[in-house]
Amino acid sequence: MSNPVFFSGAGSLDELVPGARFVLQGPEARHAVTVKRLSPGESVDLADGAGKRLTGTVVSASPAELTVQCSAVSVEDRHDIRLVLVQALAKGDRDELAVETATELGIDAVIPWQSERSIVRWKGERAAKAHAKWQSVVTAAAKQARRAWIPEVRAAVETAGLVAAVAAADLAVILHEDAVRPLRSVLESWQGAQGAQGDAGAQEILLIVGPEGGISPREVTRLCDAGAMTALLGHHVLRSSTAGPAAVVLASDVLGRWTAPVS
Repeated sequence: MSNPVFFSGAGSLDELVPGARFVLQGPEARHAVTVKRLSPGESVDLADGAGKRLTGTVVSASPAELTVQCSAVSVEDRHDIRLVLVQALAKGDRDELAVETATELGIDAVIPWQSERSIVRWKGERAAKAHAKWQSVVTAAAKQARRAWIPEVRAAVETAGLVAAVAAADLAVILHEDAVRPLRSVLESWQGAQGAQGDAGAQEILLIVGPEGGISPREVTRLCDAGAMTALLGHHVLRSSTAGPAAVVLASDVLGRWTAPVS
């Protein structure tokens, strides 16, 4: 069974070498001791959220701090092709469920989208709290999935901002029930074209999911004019909380993420 993971903070593991000790404090230490009930002698992983991972053994444990003896330090590079979920705001926490599941499945970043048909609205103080909540959801899901990277929750955008993001992306795909071309076909064709061009460095694929009421025709037109493509995810119309994670699974398969090491 894999070790439980706790996040120690960006840059916290930079100077760690095997044999050194690290003291984890704050909420993560309390969670490790009072919820996970870790005790001396047990194995644990600490991650900085930016790819570095410490594997070690618990030396001492208290609600205030967890001391870990380091046995190994590793660095996980980011994927060259990064998957970004554009999730329209949805009612009933369905958007948070989508973000949580997509994080466990390996999404690299999330963009909250205030679409025309989104019932939920992020404004003023609520916007800051909602963004922090999404980041908390993503962090917890990354911990559950034993990830060393915490996906970034980017600033929320309205459709004009999403148009700009689409124009800057290497590939942007709108998951739409009226599309003709399957998502797998779109991804495979794009991947084949990239292979023919040689090493293009880090790239991003946007997977765009609308709210419960769907993406408006006007928004589809604006996004496609900016360079997006529509794609059919399957034979059934999925909820906004399901479509994104399903697309992440399919894209991960096409890109070979689950059959090859991170590169």
